[in-house]
Amino acid sequence: MWTADALASEAVAYAGEIWRVVESQARKSTLRIADNLLEQQILEEEIETVKPILPKGVDHLDPLLRTPFRYAPYPDGSRFRRAGQPEGVYYASEAVETAIAEQAFLSVLLVTESPGMILPSRPVEYSAFAVDVDADLVVDLTKPPLVKDAEVWTHPSDYRPCQDMADHAREGGVQAIRYQSARDPHARANIAVLTWKVFASPQPKTFQTWHIFLRRTGVDVMREFPRTTMAFGAAAFANDPRVAHYFGSPLSPNSN
Repeated sequence: MWTADALASEAVAYAGEIWRVVESQARKSTLRIADNLLEQQILEEEIETVKPILPKGVDHLDPLLRTPFRYAPYPDGSRFRRAGQPEGVYYASEAVETAIAEQAFLSVLLVTESPGMILPSRPVEYSAFAVDVDADLVVDLTKPPLVKDAEVWTHPSDYRPCQDMADHAREGGVQAIRYQSARDPHARANIAVLTWKVFASPQPKTFQTWHIFLRRTGVDVMREFPRTTMAFGAAAFANDPRVAHYFGSPLSPNSN
């Protein structure tokens, strides 16, 4: 068990570009039901009034950066956040390909946890974007001495040890956690940002458009520019019991 003081003593400075992926919808959704841009703006302002109150200090941030902190607590837990925990976590990756691998897994997980869900008949569009971070206290789980527990930190489905560690990290003032992705076949690193104060800019940069298409035989991914393709078969996520049965299942064929 790593204590708050022990984790703080292992924390190092970290600066760099990190990537996050979100489904491309947002304002396009309201544009379809408004007659013009002025009506859309009014509709967006009305929607803003029923969203959770912004946490103190994030007003200056772009919605893409502040959303993970605005919608905490979440009903379900994640690797470094317990179910119902009031603090949010901004999950990102050092490489855009890693962020896409994580999203491909989450897309499959959504289907497996939604009985009767019909697969999309066409690829779903996602936006990948980068932001610079500059942090003084980052715990790196890929380096000694913490890497000795790598199997614990990268377990595909049991997040309890990671959540315990994150609780102590917050107590020690740690601002982010660097860890190996459990979904990237090249085992590149993710970053779990625990506080928005480490964002070096209030705006994201370097947007890319990606498409993810779920099949029963695998997940196909394509980036429009620069053009890139990726594919994830059953072996990619076979170590996670929650999704291992998805591939090859005759259920939920693509809709029309």
